[in-house]
Amino acid sequence: QVQLVESGGGLVQPGGSLRLSCAASGSISSVNRMGWYRQAPGNKRELVAGISRSGRTNYADSAKGRFTISRDNAKNTVYLQMNSLRPEDTAVYYCNLWVLSTGDAWGQGTQVTVSS
Repeated sequence: QVQLVESGGGLVQPGGSLRLSCAASGSISSVNRMGWYRQAPGNKRELVAGISRSGRTNYADSAKGRFTISRDNAKNTVYLQMNSLRPEDTAVYYCNLWVLSTGDAWGQGTQVTVSS
């Protein structure tokens, strides 16, 4: 069983920055991928950024150039550095871990609100 604990959300003004963290624990194989998704009210959950264990990354078009995903394999932790935040980035952000043997696991979500 895998557990994901997120931290780092909050209220920030437009143009500001936040850094989200997600620590994974439990049965985690070496073949895995971690990522961040978000869901705004009335919208579907969407991928923001993903990163493989080897460090290969992918980003949603809305995140490119502003967000950076990284991970520390020794700590089973993934980070999302978000810069130049916009009101449309307001959403609940969810950490995701995909493991080959067990599939998807999700964090509880952390609220990010961008507002003046």
